Amino acid sequence: MTSPEIASLSWGHMKVTGCATSYKDCKVWPGGSRGWDWRETGTDHHPGVQPSDLEEVLKKGVNTLVIGRGMREALQVPSSTLDYVKNQGVEVKVYQTAKAVQEYNALVGQGVKVGGVFHSTC
Repeated sequence: MTSPEIASLSWGHMKVTGCATSYKDCKVWPGGSRGWDWRETGTDHHPGVQPSDLEEVLKKGVNTLVIGRGMREALQVPSSTLDYVKNQGVEVKVYQTAKAVQEYNALVGQGVKVGGVFHSTC
């Protein structure tokens, strides 16, 4: 099963290939995607992405996880969250969201089992 490409990104709007719905923030993994609702885990820009935000994607068997911090990189990614991902044996890459989407799509094109979480505003 391959990861879906991200077809488009603009401020507050992401479109994933094969999905009729567009997202503000999203999670993607081999075979699927869904909106990333920060209220589920109490996430905010500070302290940022929590391990609980990533568990769903990591459970899909990804080898690499790409995190998009927002268009202006306002979303923080604590070192404890990065350590959590690495301790799962998964490579993690963190970028400004437009760069994160480019990297994610490149990995999809290479056939990597990649997942991602992306914030499309600030």
